[in-house]
Amino acid sequence: MFFVFFTEFLRLDSRVLFLVVALKEVAKKIKLSRSIDVGTVAISRDHYFANAFTVDLPLEAMPDHVWQDIFEREWKAGRHLWDRKLFVVGDKLRLVTTVDNIEDKLDWVQQVIERTNRDIDEYNQETASREAQVKDDVKGQLLKREQTSVDMIRDTLRKRLGAY
Repeated sequence: MFFVFFTEFLRLDSRVLFLVVALKEVAKKIKLSRSIDVGTVAISRDHYFANAFTVDLPLEAMPDHVWQDIFEREWKAGRHLWDRKLFVVGDKLRLVTTVDNIEDKLDWVQQVIERTNRDIDEYNQETASREAQVKDDVKGQLLKREQTSVDMIRDTLRKRLGAY
């Protein structure tokens, strides 16, 4: 999980009005490990389904909670729920399935990962957009607050000094 801290000064007429400190989470894309030593991949009979096996496919890194949430939604959206299950277990994907059509199932795993990473891009773009909107809202509020203060000073000057 990556967090980016940033500090920004909002300026109006060369004066610092407000200090914005934000905490933004950047979701990272995850892929299957590129160098898989097939001899070290854990493969075992599943404890719950008699004809099924579990295969632990190594990932290149441990996914953060955003990636895991999107990944779970993606694999469950498929039409293959009856003959395969897929879980994130640390830095591995655990595929629970039968031996039948294993090549197609591995292709399906790759497709789920690709769709997840595409959705991660969308998530990061939406997060950046929300962040920009919050900054604009804060700036607008500060400008409005400053104008209110200027108006109050002008009213006080009118009352005390008789100025127009």
